[in-house]
Amino acid sequence: MAVIRPFKALKPSKDNANLVASVPYDVVNREEAKEKAKGNKLSFLRITRSEIDLPENVNPYSDEVYKKAKETLEQFIKEKILIQDTKPHFYLYRLLMAGITQVGIVGTFSVDEYDGNIILKHEKTRKEKEDDRTKHIITTEAQTGPVFLTYRGVDSINKIVEKVLETEPLFYFTSSDGIRHTIWQVLEEHNSTIIDEIGKVWNLYIADGHHRAASASRAQKVKKELNPNHTGDEEYNYFIGVLFPAEQLYIMPYNRVVFNLNGNTKKDFLGKISEKFIYDRTNVKEPESPRNICMYLEGEWYLLKPKDSVIASINLAKSVAETLDVSILQDFLLNPILGIDDPRTNKNIDFIGGIRGTAELEKLVNSGKAAVAFSMYPVSVNDLMRIADAGEVMPPKSTWFEPKLRDGLLVHLI
Repeated sequence: MAVIRPFKALKPSKDNANLVASVPYDVVNREEAKEKAKGNKLSFLRITRSEIDLPENVNPYSDEVYKKAKETLEQFIKEKILIQDTKPHFYLYRLLMAGITQVGIVGTFSVDEYDGNIILKHEKTRKEKEDDRTKHIITTEAQTGPVFLTYRGVDSINKIVEKVLETEPLFYFTSSDGIRHTIWQVLEEHNSTIIDEIGKVWNLYIADGHHRAASASRAQKVKKELNPNHTGDEEYNYFIGVLFPAEQLYIMPYNRVVFNLNGNTKKDFLGKISEKFIYDRTNVKEPESPRNICMYLEGEWYLLKPKDSVIASINLAKSVAETLDVSILQDFLLNPILGIDDPRTNKNIDFIGGIRGTAELEKLVNSGKAAVAFSMYPVSVNDLMRIADAGEVMPPKSTWFEPKLRDGLLVHLI
């Protein structure tokens, strides 16, 4: 049974929401974050990536960085750049991108249910990334960006959403990438229905934001240990999330580039590929259906299809995750031919979000920075849920969600 709670959001005013809102902290590096915040003293990147306001020789994971984040957050509150609501509310967050619309309920969700697998995961997390956000949460005493959650939609909730969308939003703006962001405050009269109806849902799923959720869980343990009067009702026992119906989600592929052919010539490489795949030159750059992989090599695109022997072995697989195209590529090409045993740590591979398109793949290969690129068919929401239901995890970098939620619009103080 899933728990959702309203909360007292810390949020920008209508006039400065577009200036405060920032891309998620983990989709930009230090240099990119600094460039995006350039000339904008209100950018929330000054809190989520506070190293941009410190000398470049300062380690981004040093105590100084987290203290700077706390100071900047406190300054934003003092100067009323961010203002906290006096009462707890639910909110709606609508994203509009190229005709694709997603509307989610913003609330807080139980850390205990995350730990107890009522809120299900489909990805492993990396300790160093957890360490970073855990320290950020504990130092700032804030969860600065929401976890992207999904569930199988409920009609009664959808009807409430439709009613709220007819009211005046708190603020809206179009970001530089053309995505329209709109936030509504939900009337209190709907709170009990939202709580009761979500309470009937057996499982929620993390679509994006695994490190945020894991860090909130770790921060809770620290806060609990430091609080001799812990009751379980404290705000640190909950994390902020946006809950979207699964049928609205748009998943893009997560493509791959490999920097060298592991000692193979082009002829050797194609010969080894032919043992497990049927391949032909093609004008197609993006697979049009599952079990198809597009490959860019030395200025030419190829279409790869697993041979019947590969499909037969996949059909016998005990793991749902093994049936994904990203797993087929990993198990039958990247690992045995290119020596990429662990894509999480191997330095010969990188991952390119689908939002950047196949032009980025061609650019990397044509420039010589990469030797070969692979364009993937996107994982479905149903695949994501089936893997989470089975208690499995996807291969790394399997899904790229668009549009992205912005940080700084609704902050949860703990």
